Amino acid sequence: MKKNKREFPKDFLWGGAIAANQAEGAYDIDGKGLNVSNINEFVADIPLADRMERDTTSTFVNEAIESIKNHEGRNFPKLRGIDFYHTYREDLKLLKELGLNTFRTSIDWSRIFPTGVEEAPNEEGLKFYDQLIDAILANGMEPMITLSHYEMPIFLTTHYHGWYSRELIEHFVRYSKVILERYKDKVKYWIVFNQINLIGYQSFCHLGVTEDTQENLLEAKYQGLHNMMVVSAMVKEAAVTINPDMEIGMMVFADQVYPASTKPEDALAALQYSQMDYFYSDVLLRGKYPNYAFRYFEEQGINIAFYEGDEEVLKNTADFLSFSYYYSSLVSKESNENNRSFLSNPELEKTPWGWSIDPVGLRIVLNQFYDRYQCPIYITENGLGTTDIVEEDEIHDDYRSYYLAEHLKQVKEAIYDGVDVRGYYAWGPIDIVSASSHQMSKRYGFIYVDIDDYGQGSKKRLKKDSFAWFQQTIQQNGANL
Repeated sequence: MKKNKREFPKDFLWGGAIAANQAEGAYDIDGKGLNVSNINEFVADIPLADRMERDTTSTFVNEAIESIKNHEGRNFPKLRGIDFYHTYREDLKLLKELGLNTFRTSIDWSRIFPTGVEEAPNEEGLKFYDQLIDAILANGMEPMITLSHYEMPIFLTTHYHGWYSRELIEHFVRYSKVILERYKDKVKYWIVFNQINLIGYQSFCHLGVTEDTQENLLEAKYQGLHNMMVVSAMVKEAAVTINPDMEIGMMVFADQVYPASTKPEDALAALQYSQMDYFYSDVLLRGKYPNYAFRYFEEQGINIAFYEGDEEVLKNTADFLSFSYYYSSLVSKESNENNRSFLSNPELEKTPWGWSIDPVGLRIVLNQFYDRYQCPIYITENGLGTTDIVEEDEIHDDYRSYYLAEHLKQVKEAIYDGVDVRGYYAWGPIDIVSASSHQMSKRYGFIYVDIDDYGQGSKKRLKKDSFAWFQQTIQQNGANL
């Protein structure tokens, strides 16, 4: 009888992941345009719980653009990132020393097509990614590239309505084909959209849809998501003709929930909540809209416009599933009826940013996804965002090593369960600006970057204690876990 192994595969991909908008900086050189993340503002006196972006008005967008153009001094941390645009060579050498054999980053759409509507790409932007991808390969790492990680050119939201506008499909296909053709022999693994299901969190950065786009904002968002799923399938269709060896993946945020009580109504609510998170992967991996979604849309008064050819193109399904995992939550009948909200789990410890710590939930997620799709799976984000204290150029972050070890133990258990897990990418192997709170002080990395929430600091890179732990873990292929 065949037996599963409680060990990581010999060809397992040990990686780290960042995003261009959180790391690169250099927002105003070499022809780059502004993107939707560039206008994320950090204001210290906004309560921590309110820093997670929800919806953004067109008025705020236009005021932020003017502030940036006029250099008014407001604090937009993603304009500067960690200056990876200029430091990537040194940073990648550190990640090679860490032992990574794969590295995930994104290509900033606004660096290639500054407004998104140009007929020809910005060659200076392409030259940067030529050099970056070559450097990733030269340091012995397999690149995994995300085509869209909250980097839509801002013009596409000020002059259109973000992904709600059907015109974006043409512009994104043009951009994608340029990138796939350019790197067809250098990049095997691709993700089209980062966390495509993040409708309630990075809503504006995700969709480019402002809250005053339409009277029925929820409908506008789901229409935008429909357009994104259609274009994802178009990218897969194009990739097959460009280089059939390329693998085109889809990615979700693993929003793991449990029933808030033993009441059957809460169990049903948790199921229904989860179904609408599976909706995106069901479409992109099964090639059609699931029936449960039609009831949800009807009950919410949502009408999705299907255009001629949409159903057929959606049959171009993704090659693999990838996901981010950070926390789990509880759902009750009442919370699910309240705009799909969730509850905190009192049984679990939390990070300083209020995210519950649930390593077992990662094993559950892996099993649920694999049971549903039976396809290769990559964990493309997982990590602990917290504050770090520097003491004489040393950072003693045993808490980070413990957090990651507990999660990786559950990955190993999932492999023993029979799940086809092929890679693990620690989020932010080097400190970058937080996507959700727009802070540098919310740190994930094995490498400390001396920059604060206001861009002050030496930019010096320091290895944290967790650097040596993760280095050892990779060297032993997880046998130390």
